[in-house]
Amino acid sequence: MKNEILPILYSFRRCPYAMRARMAILVSGVHVELREIVLSDKPVEMLQASPKGTVPVLILSDGTVIDESLDIMLWALGANDPDGWMQGNLVEMLVMIERCEDEFKGHLDQYKYVGRYDGIDPIHHRDAACQFLSVLEGYLEKNTYLFGASACLGDMAIVTFVRQFANTDRSWFESCEYPYVRQWVLRFMDSPILLSVMHKYPLWHAKDEPIIFGE
Repeated sequence: MKNEILPILYSFRRCPYAMRARMAILVSGVHVELREIVLSDKPVEMLQASPKGTVPVLILSDGTVIDESLDIMLWALGANDPDGWMQGNLVEMLVMIERCEDEFKGHLDQYKYVGRYDGIDPIHHRDAACQFLSVLEGYLEKNTYLFGASACLGDMAIVTFVRQFANTDRSWFESCEYPYVRQWVLRFMDSPILLSVMHKYPLWHAKDEPIIFGE
């Protein structure tokens, strides 16, 4: 392992995009060099690899850069998928993930980060975000997880954003009209995989010893 050139993952612990990428890497058993950053002081090495400056960024051993979190998940699970996250109707999962990113995430941001926007009503955006929760509720009424009896790519690519939504106002969320969504996300919050990927690592500096993630 010491002489192996590992992929490099730039990550930020609380970012839901980075969280889902780390979960897929962890469950796959693939090892990467983790470089924990803060978004207010992005390292030049990361910006040279991915000028858009968002996390996560994965640099493969051959220099290939993957800077979309879902693509990182697919890369990791394509290498190894021991828990079967990609089994089932992958097309349907990807459509649901796209709906989360296109419909839900914008309302989530304007609900959670109200100070970043001028003249918005966060409750309006909370209610608009609930239209997506209603869709999830319909799936979760039928199964423990979105697409069956066990967690899959669809769950893990979406649940980090619903977790963020739930934590914006926990008292409201715990009394909301989506009991199956509530059970689903609270189960995730207590899961070993979330506890593992939310471990606090020191911020990366160029001369630091590498931190191997996934061991």
